[in-house]
Amino acid sequence: MPRVKVSVIVPVYNTGKYVDECAPSLLGQSLPADEYEVIYVDDGSTDDTLARLEKIAAAHPNVQVHTQANSGWPGAPRNLGMRHARGEYVQFVDHDDTLGPEALERLYDHAKRNDADVVLGKMSSTMVRPRRLFRYTVDACTIENDELMQSMSPHKMFRRAFVEEHGLRFPEGPWILEDLLFVSAAYLKAERISVLADYPCYYWMKRDDGGNNTRHRFDPRYGFWTNVRTIVGQIKDGTPPSDDVDALQNRLLHRLYHVEILSRTREPEILREDPAEQRPRFESGRELALTEFPAAVREGLPAVSRLRAELLERGDFDGAVALAERVREVKARTEVGDPRWEDGRLVADITLSLLRGDGEPLVLVERDRRQWLDPELLIGVPGIEDGWEVRDPFRLAYAELVVKDRDREDWWYPEGDLEVRLKSLGEGRSQLVASGRLRLDPERLAGGRPLERGVHDVWAFVQLLGIDRMARMTGDGTHGAPAAAPALTGGRLALPYWTGSGQLALDIDQRQRRLGVDTAEAAEKNAGRDDRGLPLPYISATAGSAPAPVKVTVSTVTVEAELVPEAAGARLRLPGRLELPSGRHPVTLPETSTPVAYAVVRDGVVLRLEGPAYRPGTARRWLDRLGR
Repeated sequence: MPRVKVSVIVPVYNTGKYVDECAPSLLGQSLPADEYEVIYVDDGSTDDTLARLEKIAAAHPNVQVHTQANSGWPGAPRNLGMRHARGEYVQFVDHDDTLGPEALERLYDHAKRNDADVVLGKMSSTMVRPRRLFRYTVDACTIENDELMQSMSPHKMFRRAFVEEHGLRFPEGPWILEDLLFVSAAYLKAERISVLADYPCYYWMKRDDGGNNTRHRFDPRYGFWTNVRTIVGQIKDGTPPSDDVDALQNRLLHRLYHVEILSRTREPEILREDPAEQRPRFESGRELALTEFPAAVREGLPAVSRLRAELLERGDFDGAVALAERVREVKARTEVGDPRWEDGRLVADITLSLLRGDGEPLVLVERDRRQWLDPELLIGVPGIEDGWEVRDPFRLAYAELVVKDRDREDWWYPEGDLEVRLKSLGEGRSQLVASGRLRLDPERLAGGRPLERGVHDVWAFVQLLGIDRMARMTGDGTHGAPAAAPALTGGRLALPYWTGSGQLALDIDQRQRRLGVDTAEAAEKNAGRDDRGLPLPYISATAGSAPAPVKVTVSTVTVEAELVPEAAGARLRLPGRLELPSGRHPVTLPETSTPVAYAVVRDGVVLRLEGPAYRPGTARRWLDRLGR
């Protein structure tokens, strides 16, 4: 009997139809069915969930179903699943999420190759922005790589012997943040942690009924503040204390402080929630910040976040609201130079910056040889009349470009880095900007593989001064118009364009855009002529790559033609024979009436192709008549 490599543990409660939506991705894995098992643990469901599970188990020998009395939280079902697991590794999956078809095989192979205790697979999601943790595959690291703290959900692969050796278990019963407690403990104990970033392993999906949202975060029954204190204590117990803001303990605590504490002080929460409910949360966060977090955590924050922390620890709720109202108005500005193709890559120069609500740059002001935060951002914030010093403008500042597969919710990172720098605006004013070059290779962007057919939108994430924004990469091009020439890449067409909102996007294999529509104007000006096929210099191509099939209509006959890549562009080739009368026939692409070429046919044989702007000279006309 084959060894069980992976045990997939799925806690369920009143899941209903979502069981059936999740199950095919678990049961259709590329890993052979006898090498993994799926363990469902029903937490006392009161609907038809158990019946659905038993039906699945009856049809699949590698599926187990276990039941228990309702515990009210996923921790106890996961623990029960671990007790029944036989796999070398365990993978946790929530009942309303899905796995990529090769996820288990790839994760297991990556784990074995690197002898990893924990493996983080690339996550795709409809609910959160992409994480730069998944920009590169990492063979081995430890908790010293504090970017791991960007991923605190339990949806990872853990070596079962490692879990047992260290007695890792989820807290049971209603215990919010149970995943943070388990995962942070695993990170602290693990000797080798691996990251698999070149394949979308886990799809964290938003339910249409909102059932997977943590809607009752601050319900006293779930112990939010006590649980945060417990997790902070676990991290402090597992790392040495230090006054250095960049020491490991302070870097790990930064995530908890930023997400669980400072979120109570900033937009949207502090502006959205009823002040009668938010003030007590603000005060609870303040008490925890003052008693549990070292001062170095606050001092290591970027300027605006450090100001929020100051207002929190001062107990100034109204000041935090005033600052949140000003920061809410800050927008990201994106600038895109003329996109173009170079060596098979879509290239454009990129600049990102932040603008105040009035459209003016968010600036730093130099005074007494020090940098101070834009005074306009501080209007209405009490106690900051003398300004707020920006000690290190580059503290935790970064920017990156990401490309989203619109159909599959996958995020990919194009080549190159953006550099953050201070740009002088004169008169003692400067602005933080991030700039660099987009290099989008359609043949390698998806983890070294070609992008799938579909529309791929270009986004930017920027974090400057503690203000972060996810922004569409927009330029000065006409909305809905081509952004650059089409390109022939890997036997497919890539069509860059500006969406209706002005965002740069790339359509692979004519998912929405059409070649004929995008190139009609350029096609009309083509005066070429060739008996080997018509050169189309307005289509970018890399010589030596595969030709692309394309349907064309020649007069009234629709045929399969091909675009052949050459150094100077693409060449349109028709079949050698066509069932057409002798003469000059228009050649059109789908969804356009503008000819891309004219085919000269004699006795059913295609003699040559001519561009729409081709005008034969006197000698050519005489030879044509002689030929006829």
